[in-house]
Amino acid sequence: MSASPSAPSHGSRTGVWLIGARGSVATTVVAGCAAVTAGLHPATGMVTETPDFAGAGLPALPSLVFGGHDTVDCPLPKRAEALADGGVLPHGLPSAVGAELAAADREIRPGGPLPGDTRDERELIAAFAADITDFTRRTGAERTVVVNVASTEPAPAEGVLPASSLYAAAALRAGCPYVNFTPSTGLHHPALAAPAEASGLPYAGRDGKTGQTLLRSVLGPMFAQRALAVRAWSGTNLLGGGDGAALADPAAAAAKNAGKERVLADTLGAPVEGEVHIDDVPALGDWKTAWDHIAFDGFLGARMFLQTTWQGCDSSLAAPLVLDLARLAARAHERGLSGPLGELGFFFKDPVGEGPSSLSEQYAELKRFAGRLRGEEARSARSAGSAGSVGSAGASAAAGSDGGALEGGVGR
Repeated sequence: MSASPSAPSHGSRTGVWLIGARGSVATTVVAGCAAVTAGLHPATGMVTETPDFAGAGLPALPSLVFGGHDTVDCPLPKRAEALADGGVLPHGLPSAVGAELAAADREIRPGGPLPGDTRDERELIAAFAADITDFTRRTGAERTVVVNVASTEPAPAEGVLPASSLYAAAALRAGCPYVNFTPSTGLHHPALAAPAEASGLPYAGRDGKTGQTLLRSVLGPMFAQRALAVRAWSGTNLLGGGDGAALADPAAAAAKNAGKERVLADTLGAPVEGEVHIDDVPALGDWKTAWDHIAFDGFLGARMFLQTTWQGCDSSLAAPLVLDLARLAARAHERGLSGPLGELGFFFKDPVGEGPSSLSEQYAELKRFAGRLRGEEARSARSAGSAGSVGSAGASAAAGSDGGALEGGVGR
């Protein structure tokens, strides 16, 4: 049994459709959800399992069903065994949750576009959307949230929809809330701006904040609040696995670093000197090391330095946040909310919508969002004599989101 403090409003299922469904993060998500549900491990790292989210009506962990797209064919049970061998998953866990891993693996469909695929953008979007819709129908899910956890892709060529945007467009067509946990383009493509707005669906992203940038979002405000002048902030990332290989591409690394730079510029008030270097070290596997070197001035120009080291397992850091986001996005959809969920900026390097960059301020926004999901905003309005429903326009738009908004706007 899950120790969830936020029981679902009914016994329905919630689908979680993972883009990159056979990767390390996705495998850890499925195995971790099963382990917590069975009481084998606590929900360490899951923000939505803390008391601040009690009574928010989030779908319970046992109600989540998983599927997704991927371009590789390694079965999830085998992938989980490899992660256990690498120390990412506890030894014995893959066999303990083998049935859940196998069930999720049966719901994974081929992604794309693959070499030699002759389908155009519109055909790919339609095929991906059909996979998601079929999954929702067959599993009896009340709704499905699409979450992109695939490897980082380079910035797209002008006029071309990259793979991440094809999947994002498919999510809109299938009427699903969308979360981009990667720095890839996704819904940020100009061709998807109008369809996203017209869909009436909630969406969030991008680029999950799990390590170096998480620390920067805490330290940056500290320097600003103590009136200490930061002169330079440089960093290095060493990582392996699929992310390391993907970020060996300078274009992909540039997309990744954009979010890191934005956090510093926003929290310090202006850009500072320094760069982040990303090095692929295959021997590290799913583990990463991040160093930061900060040069700053104190009173009377005294020059000082702060150096930090962050060592962690990327999949273990990301998986609980993916579960958090899937639950929050599902509940937002149930409440009829639509558009960019800026209140979820706590989870991202480069969040959509408006909101603060300081982690403590972002968490305060997130707690207010939990209250909104409980309906506290509506109750407050009623007590003041202001009757009305939250997000009713978004709810009605979402109810009619069958892909019509995409016609003429995507894949031409």
